[in-house]
Amino acid sequence: MYRGLKRKINRLIDKDLSLEDLSKDEIIKLLADKLGELEPNLITLTDAYKYSHSDNYPEKLTKLVSYLESRGGKFKETVFFGLQYIIKKYLAGPVLSEEMVMEADEKLNGKDGVFSGNKVFDTEKWMSLVKKHDGCLPIEIKAVAEGTVVPTGNILMKIQNTDEEFPWLTNFLESLILQVWYPITVSTLSREVKKIVLKYLKKTGCENPEAVAEFVLNDFGFRGVSSTESASIGGAAHLINSMGSDNVVGSIMLQDYYNAKMMYGKSIVATEHSVMTLKGAEGELSIMKRFLDNNPTGIIACVSDSYHIFRACRDYWGGVLKEQILGRDGTLVIRPDSGHILKTLEEIFNILFEAFGYTTKVVDGKEFKLLPPQVRVLQGDGVNYESIVGMYEMLYDLGISAENLVLGMGGKLLQADINRDTQNFAIKACFAIIGGEEVEVVKSPTEMDENGKLHQSFKKSKKGDQKLVVGEDGVLYTMSSADVSKEEFENAQCELLTVLLNGELLVDHDVVDVREKAKVTIELELVNN
Repeated sequence: MYRGLKRKINRLIDKDLSLEDLSKDEIIKLLADKLGELEPNLITLTDAYKYSHSDNYPEKLTKLVSYLESRGGKFKETVFFGLQYIIKKYLAGPVLSEEMVMEADEKLNGKDGVFSGNKVFDTEKWMSLVKKHDGCLPIEIKAVAEGTVVPTGNILMKIQNTDEEFPWLTNFLESLILQVWYPITVSTLSREVKKIVLKYLKKTGCENPEAVAEFVLNDFGFRGVSSTESASIGGAAHLINSMGSDNVVGSIMLQDYYNAKMMYGKSIVATEHSVMTLKGAEGELSIMKRFLDNNPTGIIACVSDSYHIFRACRDYWGGVLKEQILGRDGTLVIRPDSGHILKTLEEIFNILFEAFGYTTKVVDGKEFKLLPPQVRVLQGDGVNYESIVGMYEMLYDLGISAENLVLGMGGKLLQADINRDTQNFAIKACFAIIGGEEVEVVKSPTEMDENGKLHQSFKKSKKGDQKLVVGEDGVLYTMSSADVSKEEFENAQCELLTVLLNGELLVDHDVVDVREKAKVTIELELVNN
């Protein structure tokens, strides 16, 4: 329950504490227990209407199976990532206590509680669960290995109760577990951008596109999300695909929950407008000179639109400071931060090519200009998936190598334009046992469109028990017990792994393996395009 917490406390004790009467282990336990009291109550981590379901399911219900899927959306496949974080933080080990049940009873059933004195929350059932299973959850979660790329419309995870007394627990956990949509969506978006980057690096003559692409898309999203936890989860999801990041907590999340041995997010020395504007427009050049003087080697980035981006590129970087830049053992990355993206970039490259010169690479008879290795451009304003496609298409059309450009993506990577419906995620019940009888469960709405015509909704769920299997073509697909014989279903090899069973974590993914599974290569990108 306090995974990652004891390690931090351990460091604190070594550095700051000296308690003579207690051993180190006793201090750690004491502090962990105290801080653990501040952990959220799992019983309250759901939607309020869930508390009434245990009394309203059919009598003699003993088993309930539900699955997670992306029903399809912006992208045709998803990268499965983030469930291990939810399991380790909230579900593994003894996560319930009698105190939690009583606290929930007060907050939900109390006179001033959620249900205004009505006894909707079944205190006795929850107390029975806690006592019978020593605070652990009698559930089984099966999921595809994290990092796996799965075509939309297929199951990614299944959850079911393991104790016939608590079938209602399966979907009680839906609200919390379904939050896995967020890291999946961010990781998927990040990977789709990497596909675009790889495609154009290859098309414009990059000699080592996979190595270069690792640092093209940089996470600038910490300030653009709603919470530190969002920054942590989303930042880690991006790092499954790329290593460029200013989002430090994303790397820490991978260390705490995915066994990372290092900080995966890498950054560089860079300025912001508060640095560049302290001496006014007249002093901007001197600050640029100081920046170069202070950093004679390595990759550095300087925001250059504080007053006039084109003047900065032409008169300062490409004029007064040109020889110093070309003499550096490293790269200066020039960052515009305003204006129409495409027109601004086109003009900047025209100025820089004229000032610094360029080499050319020829691919399929077309020439592409490449700036000297000491100069590159970073676009970090107005960057989203669509604008990235537009930027690279423009560069290609103008005969400019994609190697000249790197990207910074903030809220549009981690929050803006991203929600559960970006990929239409849902958890739905599919199979149950009622009074000893197997029941194939399905949701199949009939809906009316804008023309007043009735048709079956795309929200139709999967019927019967489900398996994720590998087809003869090597592509993952979902097999339903409702569509094949019992023998065929039972003999099919399911790709879902049991990751949590009755509170015990059975699979502990390493970020190295997750990244390898999610890896997109030039060969794969060329096949898909």
